[in-house]
Amino acid sequence: MADLVRKESENHLQENHKNGVLYFTVPAFDRLPFVVHGFSSRIGGVSERELGEMNLSFTRGDKPERVEENFHRIASAIGFPYERMVFSYQTHTTNVREVTEKDCGKGYLRERDYKDVDGLVTNVPDVVLTTFYADCVPLFFVDPVRKAVGLSHSGWRGTVNDIAGATVRKMKELYGTEPSDLIAAIGPSICQDCYEVGEDVIRQVRDGFSEILWPLLYTDKGFSGTENKYQLNLWECCRQNMLRAGLLLENITVTDLCTCCNPEVFFSHRASHGKRGNLAGFLALKEGSEE
Repeated sequence: MADLVRKESENHLQENHKNGVLYFTVPAFDRLPFVVHGFSSRIGGVSERELGEMNLSFTRGDKPERVEENFHRIASAIGFPYERMVFSYQTHTTNVREVTEKDCGKGYLRERDYKDVDGLVTNVPDVVLTTFYADCVPLFFVDPVRKAVGLSHSGWRGTVNDIAGATVRKMKELYGTEPSDLIAAIGPSICQDCYEVGEDVIRQVRDGFSEILWPLLYTDKGFSGTENKYQLNLWECCRQNMLRAGLLLENITVTDLCTCCNPEVFFSHRASHGKRGNLAGFLALKEGSEE
């Protein structure tokens, strides 16, 4: 078992070990037989030093053959074919792209023909949505009625601009998803205790959320240096975005794992001062789920 620091939560993410690889799953999704999903840790790969062990990025200075081996290992552990992955192209937007069979392998086996995509959706089985993290928030969406899934990357910019809502709207537009049917999860990412921000960020939080919610979303630490500092709760911001999009409170799992509190288990940009690899989230429908 990993030596994890867990935050108070009604929903503990499930710790999974297979062939030396540690990854995490959402209990609410584990109960759905038509879904395969997981969130990686830094344990079980072949990368070294600050990229060790399970770095899932080709852009952090790692040897490509090591990254490829890491993807093979995490795919085998979670249980999907690595050649079915479709990568996002993350630039902190709220752009959400539908991907299908023809997109499999993009970002891994072949070049992507898109950019500025922080969210992916599909209703095609065995298309593995793949997004990347090192403190930002993974947002998982499963429609058990229409059999569709979405996975989005939500940094503070994506959060205040509501990529959660954009993902839900895209699923409704394409697949007829009813937001109240969605089962969603906020994955491992930086917690409020670890996430200090300045006035520039908080001004945008205030613009993006109703004033009545501000006490839930951040706390004022007081003046430091040249401005006030705040502790921002991205988890609660994302949950409020989901609720605003029409999801039911009881259908939203909020992580109990902070990437910055657990730097031996997860890559954290803040904890490592930028010297780190990438984690990844994976979400797919299983073959036969369209029946």
